[in-house]
Amino acid sequence: MTVAERSPSSRVDLYADEVLEDPWSTYKELRDLGPVVHVEPIDAYAIPRYAEAREVLRDWQRFTSVCAVSLNDPANEAFAGTVLASDPPFHDRLRDVVRERLSPAAIRKLDADVSRQADELVARLVEQAEFDAHEDLARFFPISVVADLIGLPDEGRERLMDWANAVFNAFGPGDNERTLASFPLIGEMQAYLAEVATRDRLAPGSMGLAIYEAADRGEIGPESCHPLLSAYVSAGMDTTINAIGSAMLLFGANPDQWAKLKADPALARSAINEVLRCEAPVQSFCRQATDAQEVAGSEIPAGAKVLVMFGSANRDERKYADPDTFDVTRNAIDHLSFGFGVHRCAGASLAGLEIEAILNALVRRVATIEIVGEPVRALNNATRGLHSLPVAVTAQG
Repeated sequence: MTVAERSPSSRVDLYADEVLEDPWSTYKELRDLGPVVHVEPIDAYAIPRYAEAREVLRDWQRFTSVCAVSLNDPANEAFAGTVLASDPPFHDRLRDVVRERLSPAAIRKLDADVSRQADELVARLVEQAEFDAHEDLARFFPISVVADLIGLPDEGRERLMDWANAVFNAFGPGDNERTLASFPLIGEMQAYLAEVATRDRLAPGSMGLAIYEAADRGEIGPESCHPLLSAYVSAGMDTTINAIGSAMLLFGANPDQWAKLKADPALARSAINEVLRCEAPVQSFCRQATDAQEVAGSEIPAGAKVLVMFGSANRDERKYADPDTFDVTRNAIDHLSFGFGVHRCAGASLAGLEIEAILNALVRRVATIEIVGEPVRALNNATRGLHSLPVAVTAQG
């Protein structure tokens, strides 16, 4: 009996525009088929349910990230040696370089400055009354915070988000138009970093400079400096930007939940977890089975691509009651949007700080949020976010 016969199969195109626009019914179809589903168009084994997704993410020895995080070989070759596409012990050495700077204790030291910047930005937008919640709020804020943390000069920052989007598009199938279009942009990003992310141009005391200093101490090889910088530049913004945009969309569409948060601002962290659960900023990542594996009674052959579906797992009815409902009191602290296990997002604490700073500023200054135009999705092979979201807000009286 073949593996494909033992596991249910689907011919769904997970990367079709209409699925990326509104994936939830497709995700449910896959969850209903089984814990492991062979998706024929990409020849990968999808993991659409929560418990099994967590199992795969936990076990890096059975499901490796080494040259395996993308559905196509050129991207896997390009990501080789990065913290994202490596496993312990090499992965741990790379993460240790910035672990202290991205620890919860270190991030808390940024709280006052990040909160001040968030409040100033929200105050300006509230004065305008109408603005684009993606372009003017979600996109504007994290780029500045992350670029400052890494120590990048001002020039070129306006392209960072385009380059980050290209990196995530590169995780898609090799014959996908978005995938193919991403490689020239990734080349532009690498050229930019080669020019500006150097010892003499990175800001003193920055995380970027700390990477070079770690190489000087022999903690990592000099060849690892550029891949580390590239990884944190490309991955350090999307989660936050997409989450802030999704928060504005969800609260605009659910004014009762905004009223609940206004009435009890202590729900902020619970609300953030619920935003991340409902609209996972990164929808999926790939792994590879090191040997023939079994997950929930379904076989996965050795060397097979395994697509861990964060966005689907976060809406698994086996884990969360009424999972398609946005409920700020749920406090889904165990969502998978930041991953799980050794590859859990290194910048999760920073992303949480930024999102909470924006949300707290909105709670203080905004009475109501209304969507006044049609939201436009920014279609990406791995992330879920917006291109534009016209909103109107009323100032807190």
